[in-house]
Amino acid sequence: MINKKVWEMSDSLSEQKTEDELWEEYRKTRSPALRDKFIRQYMPLVKYVAGKVSVGMPGSVEFDDLVGFGQFGLLDAINKYDPEKNVKFKTYAVTRIRGAIFDELRQLDWVPRSIRQRSREIEDSIVELESKLGRTVSDSEIAGSLGLSEAEYQREIMKVSGTSILSLNDVWYSGDESDHISIGDSIESPASMNPDVQVEREEIRKVIIQAINELPEKEKMVIVLYYHEDLTFKEIGQVLDVSESRISQLHTKANLRLRAKLTNFRKGIM
Repeated sequence: MINKKVWEMSDSLSEQKTEDELWEEYRKTRSPALRDKFIRQYMPLVKYVAGKVSVGMPGSVEFDDLVGFGQFGLLDAINKYDPEKNVKFKTYAVTRIRGAIFDELRQLDWVPRSIRQRSREIEDSIVELESKLGRTVSDSEIAGSLGLSEAEYQREIMKVSGTSILSLNDVWYSGDESDHISIGDSIESPASMNPDVQVEREEIRKVIIQAINELPEKEKMVIVLYYHEDLTFKEIGQVLDVSESRISQLHTKANLRLRAKLTNFRKGIM
């Protein structure tokens, strides 16, 4: 009974402060009561992101499991958020929640080996072609390098996109795969980083933006609408007047191109 009264008093006092003031207080005190308030306030965001990720997932992936995975991302976001970076918490948290869900899905290893292998073959082909030609390559060029017609290549992409969980959270790995740098990481507080690491992350952020700008127009639009505007594939399909499966296909192709571009950049600076 006493704990309930303390909780209610804490909520009542919190409502008298702005959210920025609450975040500043949490940074200084690490108050469990404030942390719990933020968790309650932003749990709907976890369910929203889980709902987006669940689209196109096989039936073996439960929505409630995705929500559970996303909660780890929310806690991570609450602990690491720095209001002085002038980024809204919701924007920051979405990246962390989505990343936590993808991390757990990768550990489940539910993607068939044949699909994963085909995805890697397509990505490797793009890496080789763009390294050789020094430009963004067309679908027909990628298809030709794989010994496929363009129609066959599009069918292969559809097979890959049906089980793909590629994400912009994965586009840069520095060293082993447990040490990755993403757009989400680039808005973290650099207080604990040495100057060399700060410079490297800023350069990588610029490369990611450049790689997105070099995508074919429709693929670039899908990436911007999905990751920046936070639309679902269905909503993007309505904007572009194409089917949801076509948006899934464009999203997968864009991610494969991005990973290939950044692989070539990484090889260049290594």
